[in-house]
Amino acid sequence: MNSHSSGKRPRRSRGGSRYRRGGRGRQQDERSKAPAKKTFWQRLATLFGGNGKAGTKPVTTANARSGEQTLRPVRKPESVEVTSPRLYVGNLSFDATESDLFELFNGVGHVQNAEVVTYRHNQRSKGFAFVQMQTVDEAKRAVDELHDKEFLGRKLVVSGAKAAEHHEH
Repeated sequence: MNSHSSGKRPRRSRGGSRYRRGGRGRQQDERSKAPAKKTFWQRLATLFGGNGKAGTKPVTTANARSGEQTLRPVRKPESVEVTSPRLYVGNLSFDATESDLFELFNGVGHVQNAEVVTYRHNQRSKGFAFVQMQTVDEAKRAVDELHDKEFLGRKLVVSGAKAAEHHEH
């Protein structure tokens, strides 16, 4: 070994490059000022919806990789016509119990059954429920009176239940 070489590699600064170039940082600055490239879904929305923002509400979602925020459309629950006494109750507070629903819907008509749908593994509410009224007329009246009504801090979505949604396990 030479007297000037200790056998060790030359030290580099932490996180820095081995080579120093003056122009490299400038290129990154110019790239960060360029408009963000649209995602596939944004381009698809632009193709079908004009500017891609039609029917959107200012609900922002953050893309974890790029850090960009986008507007996404708010999904309105479909209203199902009331053809049976069974009702779907959505946007339900996670604190709501079956007895709370029973009391609320009893103010409109006679309630046969109220069932909050829960996860099997921890019995937490999924945020929706089914209420069985005595007659179809009472069910229609319940939809008229309770849809969009504030209950435990949230606006309820009340509509007719789809026939295939009810299945016991």
